Amino acid sequence: MGHLPRPRGPISEGIISALSGGPLPPAGAPDPFGEDLQLSLYVCYELHYQGFDGVDPAWEWDPGLLGLRRDLERVFLTALRDGVEGGADVEAAVDAAMIDSPGGVSHFLEDKGELWHLREYVVHRSIYHHKEADPHAFAIPRLTGQAKASLVAVEFDEFGGGRYARMHSKLFCDLMRALGLDDSYLARLDDVPAPMLAVVNMMSLFGLHRSLRGALVGHFASAEITTSPSAARMARALDRLGVAETVFFTEHVEADAVHEQVLRRDVVGDLLRREPELAGDVVFGFQATDLVESRFGAHVLAAWDAGRTSLREAPDGR
Repeated sequence: MGHLPRPRGPISEGIISALSGGPLPPAGAPDPFGEDLQLSLYVCYELHYQGFDGVDPAWEWDPGLLGLRRDLERVFLTALRDGVEGGADVEAAVDAAMIDSPGGVSHFLEDKGELWHLREYVVHRSIYHHKEADPHAFAIPRLTGQAKASLVAVEFDEFGGGRYARMHSKLFCDLMRALGLDDSYLARLDDVPAPMLAVVNMMSLFGLHRSLRGALVGHFASAEITTSPSAARMARALDRLGVAETVFFTEHVEADAVHEQVLRRDVVGDLLRREPELAGDVVFGFQATDLVESRFGAHVLAAWDAGRTSLREAPDGR
């Protein structure tokens, strides 16, 4: 378990206070991508994962908190839908995801990033990789047939093939330690800004709603398609910067190249053969993933180009 984070606005302050014994706040009308809403959702969703130290587990299903979360989700989901093109052409969405456009964060790190850039990036991604495969596991009881079997096969790899030392979340913790960073669960949550929170919140949103199972499958497929080339660049960045050898990124180069094919053919393909009406949701999952990842990348690169930290607080050793 992690500790409750510091609030970033009236809604997150009210939720964090409520989890410690205070009243729940009204939802209000927050910025859908702002710090207050994104931290509020992250705290609500974390109750479905490992929870927080000192917080009663019964809060996970508290009707009042679930109602507040629903209102915040509506704001976030509307912004996601408004921010993408939409449509139902899954093949076009797959093709778009396979375009390895230059100029992203991994390109920066491979070409010219310094050690402090790399360490910041790893801090950002820690709130994702500490629970890397967990949101996708919510899809398992919501799928049937080959789609279910194949998604479980991919998840089996994500969870280390039954070996704790090979779990991808464990490999990421190994990387954090190699960089001299605190690898304890969500230790740097207070430092991670809204654009990265939104990446993980989108996964949790899709995973926790059966009605969004198509979007979760689209997101998962998009993540696997785009990870292999970016992981290869990250491995080269570590080598250039002389970071002690870890296998997190090299593991993803190989594994995700295979997972891409399984997800495209056996998960997305079988899902749409069974439920063709979900094509638009699958496309939405692809497009929403690109939206939140692009917003995160733009935030990070704008800060680095200006010579300043992309975190809310500079990491240790900056």
